[in-house]
Amino acid sequence: MKMDSDTAIGGPRGAFPETRHSAIVRIASGEPQERTRAWETIVAAYWKPVYKYVRLRWRQSNEDAKDTVQAFFMRAMEKDYFLSFDPRRASFRTFVRTCVDGFVATERKAATAQKRAPAAPLLSLDFANAEPEMATLNVADPNSLEEYFRREWIRSVFELAVDRVRAHVPELAFRAWELYDLTEESARPRYADIAAELDAPVTQVTNWLAAARREFRQAVLDHLHELTASDAEFEAEAHALLGTPIE
Repeated sequence: MKMDSDTAIGGPRGAFPETRHSAIVRIASGEPQERTRAWETIVAAYWKPVYKYVRLRWRQSNEDAKDTVQAFFMRAMEKDYFLSFDPRRASFRTFVRTCVDGFVATERKAATAQKRAPAAPLLSLDFANAEPEMATLNVADPNSLEEYFRREWIRSVFELAVDRVRAHVPELAFRAWELYDLTEESARPRYADIAAELDAPVTQVTNWLAAARREFRQAVLDHLHELTASDAEFEAEAHALLGTPIE
């Protein structure tokens, strides 16, 4: 999915969904199951950006970065790192990146000759899928790593939204959307070509695309609600990712 043009696939613009508690709020819940679900939501969105960031910023190997990601999220959960987040000072994304830097720096200072045992995984993290993406990265300027982390976070949110579209629309609708909206513009087929491939009328392709775009847009907004700490942060991120107007 091309990052510079991804915002075009959000579908028709509309009003924001109703405000609800985000995962960032729910990690302080008194209910263990609620806290666990909140942590799983945060880890699902952040593990891959953190992994790539650690590989680049801290020059860690593939295996060391895997251990670092697992250990970071485990320690963050055990020590309630994220409860000190103050939305008045920075975005949650910036806060997570700062926590990662502090964690890795502390780990390096405390390093001994004995290699740290890998942390027990919180989730099933697909590191095999993340590593090939490293080959396409070109971050020559160390000062651009903050922007890089932001873009990888956006990529992660979009990937989660694509997974939801795949699970919630008919298979042919997803395939039509995949062929058109998830293809580079230069290689994008015509509606008629998609109709021929899927043995359906062009009008059906149009309907499939509209349905998938609506589901994608809603999925992105739902994930942003979970991953932002305030209405203002949510609206800013929604506008940046989908071009949704602030109302």
